[in-house]
Amino acid sequence: MDMSNFSGAEQAHMTKVIERRQMVDFLQTYSKIVERCFTSCCNDFTSKTLSSKEETCVMSCTEKFMKHSERVGARFAELNAGAWHYCAC
Repeated sequence: MDMSNFSGAEQAHMTKVIERRQMVDFLQTYSKIVERCFTSCCNDFTSKTLSSKEETCVMSCTEKFMKHSERVGARFAELNAGAWHYCAC
């Protein structure tokens, strides 16, 4: 986002808004990972620690979720860039 036409106060405000949005996005992603991977991988509640099988499952689940999220984000960015290219705004 080009904020060169904004005043210093407007730039500071926009920076805070963007940072807040990024934090919300991060927390939503983290929450989704925790819920999905816990539900899928953790089913033995006889110990307070993860078994090696559960730990491997959680690591694999997290990696897959992150790769998926990155790919969706990249694809969305590609489509969004293409939309601006054709926009007569």
